Amino acid sequence: MVPTMGYLHEGHLSLLRQGRRLVDAPSGSTEVDEPGSVLLTIFVNPTQFAPGEDLDVYPRDEAGDLAKAAACGADVAFCPTDPGLMYPSLHTWVSVEQLSGGLCGASRPHHFRGVSTVVAKLWGLARPDFGVFGDKDFQQLAILTRMHADLFLRGEVVSMPIVREPDGLAMSSRNARLSAEMRAHALVIPAFVQAVQRRFAQGERSRAALLGDFEEALAPGKVDYVALVDAADLTPVDIVQQPARVAVAAHFGQVRLIDNALLAP
Repeated sequence: MVPTMGYLHEGHLSLLRQGRRLVDAPSGSTEVDEPGSVLLTIFVNPTQFAPGEDLDVYPRDEAGDLAKAAACGADVAFCPTDPGLMYPSLHTWVSVEQLSGGLCGASRPHHFRGVSTVVAKLWGLARPDFGVFGDKDFQQLAILTRMHADLFLRGEVVSMPIVREPDGLAMSSRNARLSAEMRAHALVIPAFVQAVQRRFAQGERSRAALLGDFEEALAPGKVDYVALVDAADLTPVDIVQQPARVAVAAHFGQVRLIDNALLAP
C-alpha cells in the first residue's frame, strides 16, 4: 500500500516502484509468499488541515495520477472523494502524542492526529504486507512507525529516501503552487541542508555550529522551524553523538515547504 493525497510526482512514483519490487520479490526473500498487488490510495484528508490552510487549493489530478501509477506497476487504486466514507463519525482518533508535538506539530497541532487516524483506517481496510512511505516527511514516518508497532498492525512500514528535483529541491505536490520567483527563492532550503551536512562531515557536532545563522541562510523564506533532533525519538539535540536529523520548514509566499537530512556519526 502506498497512501498519498494525489498529484503524484517522482517521489510518489518511487514508492510505487518499491511496492512493485516488494510484490515481485522471489519467494522467501520477503514476507510475501505468493503474488500480491500494489495498492495506491488517493485521499486529500481534510482532518490533517487546519482552518486557513491549503485544503481547498491542494492540487488534484486524479486521471493523471492513475495513468502515472499504472505505468509504475500499481494494480489497484482506492480514491474516495466523499470524506464521509472515511469518517462515518468524528468520534474516533489515533494520536501518537510524544512524537507529534514538536517540529511540524508545533505550528500544526491537529495535523498528525489526522494523518495517523487516516493511515490507521487505510491500514485496517487494506491489511497490507507493506506500507511504503517517503523519508521527506520523516516526522510523519516516525509517528506512523510507532503507531504501527503500538497498535499491533500486520505487515511492516517501509521507508524510501527523498527524491529531489535536478536543482536539489525536495519533490512535493505543493511545489506546483510556487510562482517562478518563489520557486527560485526556495532553493535556499536544500542549500542550507547541504551546508549543514558539509559542516557535519568536517567534524562539527554542536547545534550552534551546525545550524549557524539559519534565518539569514533561509531568507527570503519565512522560517517555521529549523531543528536538530534525535533521529529516533525526535527530541532536541545540542551535541550530535548518535544519529540525528536536521529539519527545516519554511514558507515561500503561501506555500510551506519541508526538508531534512540524516546526520549519522
